[in-house]
Amino acid sequence: MSKVRMLVGTKKGAFILTSDGKRQKWDISGPHFAGWEIYHIKGSPVDPNRLHCSQSSSWFGQIIQRSDDGGKTWNIPGGEKLPSPTDPPGGQSNNFAYDTSAKPLTTHQWYDGTQHPWEFKRVWHLEPSLTDPDTVYAGVEDAALFKTTNGGKTWKELSGLRGHRTGKQWTPGAGGMGLHTILIDPKNPKRIYIAISAAGVFRTDDGGTTWQPVNKGLKSQYIPDPDAEVGHCVHRIAMHPSRPGVLYMQKHWDIMRSDNAGEQWHEVSGNLPTDFGFPIEVHAHEPETIYVVPIKSDAEHFPLDGKLRVYRSRTGGNEWEALTKGLPQKDCYVNILRDAMAVDTLDACGIYFGTTGGQVYASVNSGDSWEAIVHDFPSVFSIEVQTIK
Repeated sequence: MSKVRMLVGTKKGAFILTSDGKRQKWDISGPHFAGWEIYHIKGSPVDPNRLHCSQSSSWFGQIIQRSDDGGKTWNIPGGEKLPSPTDPPGGQSNNFAYDTSAKPLTTHQWYDGTQHPWEFKRVWHLEPSLTDPDTVYAGVEDAALFKTTNGGKTWKELSGLRGHRTGKQWTPGAGGMGLHTILIDPKNPKRIYIAISAAGVFRTDDGGTTWQPVNKGLKSQYIPDPDAEVGHCVHRIAMHPSRPGVLYMQKHWDIMRSDNAGEQWHEVSGNLPTDFGFPIEVHAHEPETIYVVPIKSDAEHFPLDGKLRVYRSRTGGNEWEALTKGLPQKDCYVNILRDAMAVDTLDACGIYFGTTGGQVYASVNSGDSWEAIVHDFPSVFSIEVQTIK
């Protein structure tokens, strides 16, 4: 029987949850890297026991950890010393050094419209190659894309992204200027999509050498030109591997869809009670079934009316149904962050999400009903799920 491994990154460490294919009882390992902010953990599709983890601290800086045994043991592939709690600030970064050899790679726009130097802060998202366990992409803040081809020992910036002619116009969102989403086309691995808050979506068709903005059709109220090429606050994009040219987006207001690889977007918010939120996910076996978790507004990051509801569309958007069975329907004021939702690939597709209140919810029937399998974790930053044969 297959088993499921859930990789949970939280504000105070990482946790690994495992279950058999029935997904009724879960074993919990952790906290790994206790006290550190774990923005993201993800396993290789080629070797599921190869995990990479983004371990961050405002005091010690950024470290990448790697496991080759499914999270039982960890190492720092770059060879840096893991700081002890009594050490002075170190600012380690696993050699995430920006490329300064070309223009325009020196400054970007700040909140007040002035130019501001690029400053590396942390790794937001790790995306392993679909074919090579030693190759991983990293999305960082300030927004840039890095790549390792030696299992995390060294990282090199794919500077063609920041070097795009619009780079100087990129501005941070309220949570910083993070490159938070990386999607690799399974039918054409040289085609990669990334999303930046608040610049928008970019696509490369040559493996990261050159990039183009793909934001046509997006409208945003907080930039002067509602049809601007960049500047849109995209919260998350998702695709189904069988249809990599169809993209879904949770934007800063609006659920969007593109049927032509991002060349044109159209709104599919439909009958949602509010179309503000952070995550968006696609069913493992039904490319037209998508999930979002609406919250009240950009000022009030909690569920509308205190009712935690996942919304599902079986038509690729526009027509939505509330999924509430097993979820709190009063006095619930948590948020679900952009990387904190995932699906497994079992026949009865499982849907999982974590909250800023430390709960982890699971549905083993595509969202028809939910169960809290964890109540008291630290605030959940990210969830990834591996289905292991």
